[in-house]
Amino acid sequence: MIVDTDFDVFSDTPSGKDPDKYSPTLRKYHQYLWSKPLPDGTLFTLTDTKAGTYLYHLSAKGEFQLSSDAFSNTFQCVNRMIPITSLIHEDRMAEFFRLCSTIGAYILFPGNMIDKKRTINMARGCHPKIRDRIDLTLECIRRHYIRQESPLSEVLERYSDFFDLFHSFDGYVEFFLLSDLVDKGQVRFFLPSENFQRDGYPENVEEYRAVMHSTTDFVNRRNRRISELGTDG
Repeated sequence: MIVDTDFDVFSDTPSGKDPDKYSPTLRKYHQYLWSKPLPDGTLFTLTDTKAGTYLYHLSAKGEFQLSSDAFSNTFQCVNRMIPITSLIHEDRMAEFFRLCSTIGAYILFPGNMIDKKRTINMARGCHPKIRDRIDLTLECIRRHYIRQESPLSEVLERYSDFFDLFHSFDGYVEFFLLSDLVDKGQVRFFLPSENFQRDGYPENVEEYRAVMHSTTDFVNRRNRRISELGTDG
């Protein structure tokens, strides 16, 4: 399979629908890229044939129902952010949105609700300290592996069997090709994190430009990593 890292996942998604659910190419890419050996060598095979699930794995490792999540966010549809995002030239914003519509900006998380509580996807989007930020989400995952508290501790613990598949933060980062967000085991923050004491949204246009620049750099680098893996032979 050839993975086209320039492919816009909205292009094969019905108008008004979410690519995470309705783009057949995005699902195909996820299935291909993440069906591979886990850190212990066990093959993590994903199928798309189980009714009611996006991608599915069943083995001695357990049963996992996984869903796509846009790991990045341009915030351009967030009412609170419009006074800031409107200051960015529309061509630059369109370019940014287009990049964040490629496979490098997407990831898989468990999609099944447990005890009718929020999934990781829901929680990271709703929590005011995270606001769907890639860097802040990854910092919460890092802390989960070393048993430190974070704004997402509760939801990550609910899905601990999924994170156990990768044994460690390094294993998780390597599996999902997130190394460009990490330096010597520490997350590269787009803005000063202040130990989650501030809101996750950029507070002004300068901060938004910083988030835009860091997100663009990360997605481009991850797309290059995917391109290296995205062909057979």
